Amino acid sequence: MEVSGLCIRLLIHMFILMFAHAHKVVVSDSVFLHPEPNRLQFFEYKPVTFHCEGFYGSTGLNVVHQTKGKLPSCSTKTTMSSTVSSCTLRNVYLEDSGEYWCESGGGKRSNSINITVTAGSVVLESPVLPVTEGEAVTLRCRNKTTSSNRSAEFYKDGVFIRSSSTGQMVFQRVSKCDKGFYKCRISGGEESAESWLAVKGLGVVSAELHSPLNFWFMVFRNVLPVVMMSLLLLMLGFLHCGKRRDIQHHRTST
Repeated sequence: MEVSGLCIRLLIHMFILMFAHAHKVVVSDSVFLHPEPNRLQFFEYKPVTFHCEGFYGSTGLNVVHQTKGKLPSCSTKTTMSSTVSSCTLRNVYLEDSGEYWCESGGGKRSNSINITVTAGSVVLESPVLPVTEGEAVTLRCRNKTTSSNRSAEFYKDGVFIRSSSTGQMVFQRVSKCDKGFYKCRISGGEESAESWLAVKGLGVVSAELHSPLNFWFMVFRNVLPVVMMSLLLLMLGFLHCGKRRDIQHHRTST
């Protein structure tokens, strides 16, 4: 019974080690920032919340403005997989426009976002983060005084593109040619500020993951060391169990 119990403990330790390594491989140590509402343009005197999210165990997450520095009054929430620090500006002003990012106590810096606060009555709703080629993307022209859709005109890099009776422009499959500065104008009314639409390709890493051979190579490269270590521990455990069994058998026979 004692020998069996030792072997079981060795197996448990092996699975714990493999799980910890898999968790380390899957969970990224990056830091990520996104605003709520999820857009880049905001009406003045409206609330905006910045969520700074890092991997589980992140410490000292701070949202930073390019000129004002760290934002005050941030609350932190920790889950099983991540740590989120949220900072709410109850009323944003024109001077709150600009670049934001978040930093962790370990020196990790997130993506940066550039927001615009306007005193006008029209904003353009566009993706906060870069979109990937082939995705569907929608730009919306929002009026401050009404929630209903109004016809609007859309511009890219200052050049008129199209009119829309629904107040929105849809890219069924966005491409790198679509990246640029966009703005909109409510028909017969005011226009929004410009926001940058970033479009990225699949990237080398993503392309590699789409190849079965490269995918399995990456899996074995990350998992093989811990598997070898686990097998070594298991062999040592069995050898130890075998010696203990021989000793007990010898004692019993004598």
